Amino acid sequence: MTSNPLNPSNGDEEPKDPLAEMLKNLMGGQGMGNIDPAELAKAAGLPDDPNLLAQMFSQVQAMMSASTEGPVNWQLAHENARRVAASGTDPSVTAQQSREVDEALRLAELWLDQVTGLPATGLIGRAWSRAEWVEETLATWKRLTEPVANSIANALSAAMTEQMPEEMKSMMGGASSMIQNMGGAIFGMQLGQAIGALSAEVVSSTDIGVPLADLQMALLPANVAKFGEGLSLPENDIRLFLAVREAAHARLFVQVPWLRGHLLSAIEAYARGIHIDTSKIEELARDLDPSNPEGIQEALSQGVFMPQRTPAQDQALEKLETALALVEGWVDELTWAATEKLLPSAAALRETVRRRRATGGPAEHAFSSLVGLELRPRRLREAATLWASLKEERGIDGRDAIWQHPDLLPTAEDLDDPKGFSERRQLAEASDTDVDDALQKLLSGGFDEPADTGSAEAAESPRDDSGEPPVADDDADREDGGPDAGGNPKA
Repeated sequence: MTSNPLNPSNGDEEPKDPLAEMLKNLMGGQGMGNIDPAELAKAAGLPDDPNLLAQMFSQVQAMMSASTEGPVNWQLAHENARRVAASGTDPSVTAQQSREVDEALRLAELWLDQVTGLPATGLIGRAWSRAEWVEETLATWKRLTEPVANSIANALSAAMTEQMPEEMKSMMGGASSMIQNMGGAIFGMQLGQAIGALSAEVVSSTDIGVPLADLQMALLPANVAKFGEGLSLPENDIRLFLAVREAAHARLFVQVPWLRGHLLSAIEAYARGIHIDTSKIEELARDLDPSNPEGIQEALSQGVFMPQRTPAQDQALEKLETALALVEGWVDELTWAATEKLLPSAAALRETVRRRRATGGPAEHAFSSLVGLELRPRRLREAATLWASLKEERGIDGRDAIWQHPDLLPTAEDLDDPKGFSERRQLAEASDTDVDDALQKLLSGGFDEPADTGSAEAAESPRDDSGEPPVADDDADREDGGPDAGGNPKA
């Protein structure tokens, strides 16, 4: 192979690079023409630095013949994520920044002690660079994206094989493993690009609402500074507000042990239901004009790999979005309660964070288009209103007790009607109590006990207040042949 797959000509009219030939046929047999490699890279969502591209494709070439543990090349995803994270300004964390983050998170824990019954975590606050965020979270990203990543990589390799002309197939011989590796490399590069770009947007380890780093509490000083640009607010206020949010997330996930697994399992279950429609990939390969990079970008941005969701997936997604909203709503409510009287800018910062979480940044949108999943709490405001209402009704401890078990969590219906949550919960609890009482009586043999004999006799021979048996009814006497009303015997 040549050193650069984007410029595969070896001085002849026809390219000699099998990868370039494959791309040529995938593009409808039109050849690479006069395509600007930088424009093609831009359309694919890759960096436009020629040296960076040369390094990336050199790695891809080396990995084409290397076996991988699965359909996705996670090593390439890791290296590309690190490269993208470091491509911008990603200075190492200074000692002063580490000290400021540590102090902010310690103070945040003290403020949260006043507004929640969940105990402090005891975690040490960390200050991360963007590259460190990638390292600390990549294992969770792999867990979240592997099901859909496998589907996409398999679909890509299948489409490439099916679209390849017969003469190309004979040239490739039995190199099916190379085709498989190519699909895994393509997706790995795209995923690494998305994660690396996201590292420039997040301000903490839990910024997207999911605990990407288990038992960690951290801020990214460079991104915190970027978050505050244009707000005209004190830097210390911004850092403290974001520290309270991070500490609240950490406290919830540490003190409610089942919650992290609950969220991650819900995401995995949704992702496993995604099946790729290979006909869309074949249609893309057949119809796209390689001389029109904007058309390629438009097709990819429309989610060419993503099929229509099934009703089961819609239901799973609704439950996942409700759970994410409940987490973010609880954190939002606690952060406001902890900061409203201590930070003059708390109201402005709360609204800024709410809007940011509701819309998501460019990298988050790129990630969602890649894997078909948006990790945004669409109903954050409704969830915050619900938690505030529960605090008024039940107090701090009563509100936080709802996190004891997943079955106690509010539903989407409760977000629609926060005031009616307690009434619906009381009816459900009352129904459960009736069932428990009946079950206990059944187990103790209560349903098999004979009726009380004395009570039965008393019921058969009722007496009046004097203790004497009552006088028989006249009609009954007449039916039995007794005297009639005048005392005369019946005939």
